[in-house]
Amino acid sequence: MTAEAIAPSWMHEQITAEEYDSWSEEQCAGIEIVDGMVVVSPSASKRHNRIAKIIAVALEAAAGDGWYADTDFDLRLQDIPLLNRRPDVIVYRADTLDVSPTRPEHVLMVAEVVSPGSETTDRKVKFDQYAKAGIQFYWRVEQAMTGVPIVYTYVLDMASETYRDAGVFTGLVAVVAPFPVSIDLTSI
Repeated sequence: MTAEAIAPSWMHEQITAEEYDSWSEEQCAGIEIVDGMVVVSPSASKRHNRIAKIIAVALEAAAGDGWYADTDFDLRLQDIPLLNRRPDVIVYRADTLDVSPTRPEHVLMVAEVVSPGSETTDRKVKFDQYAKAGIQFYWRVEQAMTGVPIVYTYVLDMASETYRDAGVFTGLVAVVAPFPVSIDLTSI
């Protein structure tokens, strides 16, 4: 059996931003583009999606006018080679709702819920990519064995383009930046 029989040719060739932008929403769902290559993401668990939803709803309620928080859509980090990520939660400027693609300058914060198979990517690779892109806040949510998520929060050091620790929370997240918010994750 050939590789083409298993996956279409576009999964084996570097694609450009223009090619990707011509694809339908269905073609783009469940994938990210790294160095121009398609990376297929497995479906998230119900627990993963529930955590992301609770965080997004709380962040949007706390953010007030001018900001939205949503889940699972493309964030264009660079055009050449194409780098698109799909953060689990994105806090972005409300006035960019209809702007496509969403770019780092539209985004205040991203959060990733770590799942089996995404540990290295969420803990290191995306951590570095989001910092380099200039996204001011990053949250990494670990699904602990106890069932109560652990949330690691980071703020960007603009001079070094790296994140510095801003706090670790188990179950109850209470932060003042990027805006004051309390999120209870103990019942998940």
